[in-house]
Amino acid sequence: MMKPKYAYYLLLALSLLNFSCSKTTGPLAIFNKMSPHDAYGQRLKDAGLDKTAMGSAWLQKGQTSITNALNISVPYKETGYFSAEKIPSATLRFDAKRGQKLHITLSKKPQFNFAIYMDLWQENSSTEQKLIASADTTGATLDHEVKQTGKYILRMQPELLCSGEYTLTITAGPSLNFPVSSTGKPNIGSFWGDGRDNGGRKHEGIDIFATKRTPAIAAADGVVTSVSTNELGGLVVFMRPNDRDYTLYYAHLDQQLAQNGQTVRTGDTLGLVGNTGNARTTPPHLHFGIYTNGGAIDPYPFVKRTVQSQKSITASLQLLNATARTTGKTNRLYIEPNNEAPIRQSLPISTALTIEAATDGWYKATLPSGAQGFIKSSTVTVAGTLRNLTLKQQQALYDAPDSLNASRKSLLNAGEKLNIKGSFGNYYLVTDAQDNTGWIKVR
Repeated sequence: MMKPKYAYYLLLALSLLNFSCSKTTGPLAIFNKMSPHDAYGQRLKDAGLDKTAMGSAWLQKGQTSITNALNISVPYKETGYFSAEKIPSATLRFDAKRGQKLHITLSKKPQFNFAIYMDLWQENSSTEQKLIASADTTGATLDHEVKQTGKYILRMQPELLCSGEYTLTITAGPSLNFPVSSTGKPNIGSFWGDGRDNGGRKHEGIDIFATKRTPAIAAADGVVTSVSTNELGGLVVFMRPNDRDYTLYYAHLDQQLAQNGQTVRTGDTLGLVGNTGNARTTPPHLHFGIYTNGGAIDPYPFVKRTVQSQKSITASLQLLNATARTTGKTNRLYIEPNNEAPIRQSLPISTALTIEAATDGWYKATLPSGAQGFIKSSTVTVAGTLRNLTLKQQQALYDAPDSLNASRKSLLNAGEKLNIKGSFGNYYLVTDAQDNTGWIKVR
């Protein structure tokens, strides 16, 4: 916990420089040259606050948290708490496919005077990440079209001396509109990679079956680049979406209605669904493909209509930012909130931990060692008094369960009565008669 006098002077410095948590910096802002997070860090340096323990820790935490991200699956929702007494950060890693559009929202309590920076990174390797989008959020959203299939990292970090609750949601939907009008009750009946010509080739697109002469429509704003005929596709239309590096391919049309060079808007009719070309013996459908300079790619993530909803949070929020302890004989800390995920650590009964956030029926928790992971909420309870202990000899009260590196908070005398709240390794988490909390070594 920070010393009151130190906190006062740090808060005064932040306020005078007009960038403490009493001031948010506006709505969502996709970064140009410097992200809002980096701009805030630069202001800390300009003010000399990077030389203070808190300022230095904030800057360092922003870097180290990226490499210590916890794994999740999208869609995802968590509610957590950032405490001003700590230097908090929440970092999550997840998979995303090219063509998906990530929709990230962050709501806060309090809504004002509580700035949180969100940064989205593409992970190129375990040691290399590329910043691709960033926001200083005041309850806004961050939308990002995924340009490359792979792993992505989201970091949230509040400004110094800011406390509050947040709720994060991440969903993934299509980046393009569906290319067949709903009037024809379209459904996808064949997917990317399906066999063709008795296994002689692979399907380089998706087939969307619909009533004959249903409108095939522009999936984005763009320009028609070709209206032509070929042996496989029959009557076809190519269009190039604006500001994209790929071309959309509409094949097996019964009729072409677009003109070469025509500018189109999303939803404009390019042609009518049919079965021309090599689809003469099949029901009417649109073969929809996407072509890049490197060839065809799977169009399904670009137009998949079903967007999964995130699971509701069933874990109690009363334990947020609280010290808790495990209750079961078998307690497991997982690397992600999933029973099938690898186990990070098995924990004995009464192990003390701090609850950072809740998601579904899980808690995101931090052990006294600093290790983080997910634990089932049903195996955790508030760290109330387990039993009483009377000291037989003088002992030091430490601020962490590590007598070699922890600071000594006080010296407890023989005969003092303590309440044991939990344990970690060879240490007890205790409170004394003056309600001071700390760690003593088990003897």
